[in-house]
Amino acid sequence: MIKYWIEHYDKFMVGLIEHLQLTVITVFISIIISLLITLLIRKYKRVQIIVNGIFSGLYSIPSLALFAMLIPFTGLGLETAVIVLVIYNQYILVRTNIAGLDQVDSHIIEAAKGMGMTDFQILYKVQFPLALPIIFGGIRLAAISTISIGTIAAGIGAGGLGRLLFEGLRQMNQAKVVGGTILVIILSISIGRIFEIIENNLKKNFGLKS
Repeated sequence: MIKYWIEHYDKFMVGLIEHLQLTVITVFISIIISLLITLLIRKYKRVQIIVNGIFSGLYSIPSLALFAMLIPFTGLGLETAVIVLVIYNQYILVRTNIAGLDQVDSHIIEAAKGMGMTDFQILYKVQFPLALPIIFGGIRLAAISTISIGTIAAGIGAGGLGRLLFEGLRQMNQAKVVGGTILVIILSISIGRIFEIIENNLKKNFGLKS
C-alpha cells in the first residue's frame, strides 16, 4: 500500500489540491452570501425564523438528490458542486452570524448610541468585531462540512479526493480508498485547527471566554 502511495503520489496531490480549491471557493462565496443575508434579516426575528426554516429544509435534503436537481440547469462539474455546498453552508453561517451579533451586550450598544453612533457604525465598529469569534466558529464548521460533503461531489465530476475514493471502490483498490480517506481527514483537521486558532485569538483579544 505504501509503495502504491509513493509511486502515485502525484494523483493524491492533484486530488488534494482540487479538494482544497473546491473548499476555498465554496467557503469564500458562502461567507459573502451569508453576511449579506445576515445584514438583511438581522432586525427581523420573524424573517430570521422563516429564513432559518428554509435553509434547515434544504440542509436536510441529501447532497446527491440536490446535485441531481441542479444538474439539468448547471450541468456536471465544479459549478454544481459549489452551488449545493454554498446552499448547505448558509444553514450554518447565517445562524452563527445572527447568534454572534445577538450575543453583544445591550449595554455596549446603548453606550455606542449615547456616543452618537449610527446603526451602521454600531454594527461595523461594535457588534461585528465582538461577534467575530462566534462568526469564525461558524466558518470553521462550514469549512469542515464542505470538505466532507465535497467528497461526494466527485460523483458529478467535481474532482477532489472523492474521485480517488470512488475510483478505489470501483477498482477494489484499497490503497486509493485508504489514501484518499487519510487525506480527507488530514485536510479537515488542518483547516479546523487553523480556524480554531484564529477563533481563540479573537476571543483573547476581546477578553471573551473560550
